[in-house]
Amino acid sequence: MQQTADVAVLGAGMVGVSAALHLQARGRDTALVDRHGAAGLETSFGNAGLIERASIFPYLFPRDLGDLFRYALNLSPQAHYHFAALPGIAPWLWRYFRESAPGRAERHAHDALPLVERCLEEHDALIQLSGAGDIVRRIGWIKLYRSDKTLAKGIADAETLRSFSLRIETLDTAALAALEPSLSPVKGAVHFLDTASVADPSAVAQSYADLFQRRGGRFLAGDVRGLQQTRDGRWSVPTHEGALIARDLVVALGPWSDQIFRPLGYDLPFAVKRGYHMHYGVAEGARLSHPVLDADNGYVLAPMTRGVRLTTGAEFARRDAPPTPVQVDRDEALARTLFPLAERLDPKPWMGCRPCFPDMLPVIGKAPRHEGLWFDFGHQHHGFTLGPVSGRLLAEMMTGEEPFTDPTPYRVERF
Repeated sequence: MQQTADVAVLGAGMVGVSAALHLQARGRDTALVDRHGAAGLETSFGNAGLIERASIFPYLFPRDLGDLFRYALNLSPQAHYHFAALPGIAPWLWRYFRESAPGRAERHAHDALPLVERCLEEHDALIQLSGAGDIVRRIGWIKLYRSDKTLAKGIADAETLRSFSLRIETLDTAALAALEPSLSPVKGAVHFLDTASVADPSAVAQSYADLFQRRGGRFLAGDVRGLQQTRDGRWSVPTHEGALIARDLVVALGPWSDQIFRPLGYDLPFAVKRGYHMHYGVAEGARLSHPVLDADNGYVLAPMTRGVRLTTGAEFARRDAPPTPVQVDRDEALARTLFPLAERLDPKPWMGCRPCFPDMLPVIGKAPRHEGLWFDFGHQHHGFTLGPVSGRLLAEMMTGEEPFTDPTPYRVERF
């Protein structure tokens, strides 16, 4: 049975759900379409659960020769790659390396700042409306350092961030032990107090989707790869309940966005960074209260509803290649020297993909060659953080409001 809507939003991760809510709040009849029957089951499921207000500077391609040597030999716990994938991703990696040069990286951080500065307040509004407050913690997160050298760099980086009105505390061994007595001693840590964290990222995304539906929004299941544009310029989206016809279409499919934009003729420098997580029990008498990054090794331990979640660094591989969770094994061995993890709680490691552009900025805005086509994807490691603020910016553009910030840095035409 055919249905109609003003807007069809493709993808029910944090980015897509947030865009749908902001459009709905501005009076647009909006339908949300995803291949799953629930929200937040892909990239928004497997992250560290951070609303990262302190993430002013993007994740850069490393330039330290020692790090590069370890990466090249696949010896680093922070990154892993598939040799067979290199021919396909090497041009993207080279562009990522160039965009990580100091001058360019500073410009990209400046361009991302309006989104980062508003990420928590935009989440707060949706948390209050959706009733998801019991899942959210206002205790910040901790980056800890195992050597004097890395601690000194971490403190210097933190001092740079203070100018952005962030609350930051430097912790020596004793202060860290007071906050997290079950951690093994390290050289020191930095506590970022403005970051919020959640005990179940997928549940937050689903709470936002439930709010969308309570307000009259439609959430349809369907394989959107059968998308077509009709003769009158509208969009026909296949769903399990029949075709959905919409005047405007928002592509918010995260790492699968290329399944829409490439067939439509857009050649964008788009890639994915894969990542893994595993949940663990905790040894008797131990506890972990804050999300903790082992900065020297690139993994996070985060207390979640299901247990302590270990999230890995990046894996460079084809999106749909079989999982190779070697980083989970490496990180688990390191994590057990830091915190008394007990048994694994998942039957196998979870794998997800982060959608990335080489300049570490998302694409938000109108597609230049198709009327009624809008993009909202490519948020790299921060889709969970930036979904609501990106949704606000996109909705302002689509409804003719004055955008809260200049959207030029996020236009697809930059490529």
